[in-house]
Amino acid sequence: MNILYCGDKNIQEGLLLSVLSLCRTVQEALHVYVLTMYCQQGEKTYLPVTDQAIAFLDMQVKKHDCDSFVKKLDVTDLFIADTPEANLATRFTAGCMLRLYADLVPELPDRVLYLDYDVICRRDCTDFYAQDLSYPEKKRGAGQEGLEYELAGVLDYYGRFFFRNRPLHMDYLNSGVLLLNLKEIRKTGLFEKCRTRCREKEMFMPDQSAINKLCMRKKICPRRFNEQRILKDDTVLQHFTTSFRFFPWFHVLCVKPWQVDQMHEKLKLHEYDSLLDEFLQLKPQLY
Repeated sequence: MNILYCGDKNIQEGLLLSVLSLCRTVQEALHVYVLTMYCQQGEKTYLPVTDQAIAFLDMQVKKHDCDSFVKKLDVTDLFIADTPEANLATRFTAGCMLRLYADLVPELPDRVLYLDYDVICRRDCTDFYAQDLSYPEKKRGAGQEGLEYELAGVLDYYGRFFFRNRPLHMDYLNSGVLLLNLKEIRKTGLFEKCRTRCREKEMFMPDQSAINKLCMRKKICPRRFNEQRILKDDTVLQHFTTSFRFFPWFHVLCVKPWQVDQMHEKLKLHEYDSLLDEFLQLKPQLY
């Protein structure tokens, strides 16, 4: 199974936790790719994921399966050559947009599962990864045999109500869990178009907005493959995004899975205690 993560040095703890969850649930070898870079953004400096962290993660996945690996791909030069200028001053870091450079990285295979580093794999996600991406025959035009979806994902829990390309049709995907058909994306130029849009137009959640605006063939999958709110019995992948709570008062709730005390106190969530114990034991070896 090919997995993709993106970000700078700040993702390392989340990366460890997410990778450990995959090792516990996925039965096949894991080929984990980490896109990272150096970036100076205003007064902030973002450093690449360290070689030490990558080597440690590689050792962990090889315990799961000897054919597994974790590979670091530094895309600093690609980012500098096509910088998303219009969105560098937004609250979203440059690291959030690195997935839009995946088509330019020849080492990445044709099919890859992109995960945000705050995603925990609760159950084997092979069904999601291995799903058929053939575009339905009834939607194809003449001479479009062999057409495929560019990507597959789950509706954004909040964004689905406010953003859509067609009236009365919910199609706004959350970009934290995406099955990327890079072979098709390279054909259509989807990510190239997204980079252009991020360079020229300031947007809310820039990479997610660009993907949703420009992707012509997206496959919408069940919520269990990217649960963004409350753990359910059938949840496969849980994504710890910012959410809103209305009781006992209206407030914003943002708890990440590596924040163990807050997972217990604010979310009342103990589902992952065994995983978190392993994470806490291994975390110091990242540095």
